[in-house]
Amino acid sequence: METVEKIKQQISENPIIVYMKGSPKLPSCGFSSQVAQVMINCGEQFAFVDILQHPDIRAELPKYANWPTFPQLWIEGELIGGCDIITDMFQKGELQPMIKATADKFRTEAE
Repeated sequence: METVEKIKQQISENPIIVYMKGSPKLPSCGFSSQVAQVMINCGEQFAFVDILQHPDIRAELPKYANWPTFPQLWIEGELIGGCDIITDMFQKGELQPMIKATADKFRTEAE
């Protein structure tokens, strides 16, 4: 599968996804750590891709997204932004309802 196709598939299959360095439990940079904490504090499940484990995605996603840096938060197929934007939205109370609404919309009956 082409890298861009893989990215599109990940974004379409995961309503809330963060492309980051490392994992939420073990981030590999300060910006990824900050975003992971914000996402965890939102209290909803989210997917993540460790771009350090996927150099093809690390190389292609900035071109696809027209956004040069990591981490990147995508909600329902839309790029929300990077660390500064996500942190700012969280501090203003704008991110939490967006995350909750998306999580509620995609929550399965079984949960």
